[in-house]
Amino acid sequence: MIETPAPIIVTALFSRADQAWLDGLRRQHFPPERNQLDAHLTLFHHLPPSIADELKHRLAEETRGMRAPVARAAGLISLGRGVAFRIEAPELVAIRARLAEAFGPLLTPQDAGGWRAHVTIQNKVTASVAKLLLTDLQRGFQPRPVEIAGLATWWYRGGPWEPLSRHMFA
Repeated sequence: MIETPAPIIVTALFSRADQAWLDGLRRQHFPPERNQLDAHLTLFHHLPPSIADELKHRLAEETRGMRAPVARAAGLISLGRGVAFRIEAPELVAIRARLAEAFGPLLTPQDAGGWRAHVTIQNKVTASVAKLLLTDLQRGFQPRPVEIAGLATWWYRGGPWEPLSRHMFA
């Protein structure tokens, strides 16, 4: 079977502890039939497969020997029919900006527009269910650090993502 080229997704990778925390919330609040992915922080949703090698090279340059960006879950975001954590990570914003500049003409409108770093823990529910969760989470929310361990690329073929590459911070 010959695999057809597929769009590439770029995400930040979390430490094991933060991934477990976010995945637990996602399992608890995401409709199970729609929850095909682990919790993730997407930097780019749809890059062309033709740039796979250059993208991997650039991600290696951004991570190899570099300290992990400081990041924190700074607040909650209403997605209308879901809830997400707003992630503040100025160094990650700078990495994404450099990549966006490098690949500018190839970006989709979604990726070329402004970037709002977030991790979705609930989606595809009714607005009233989402509002209840948002209110509940806001009640006890305290900003907390999250550890960005690396960057990853994934093939998107319609279902769960297929790993392409991982690039870990020092």
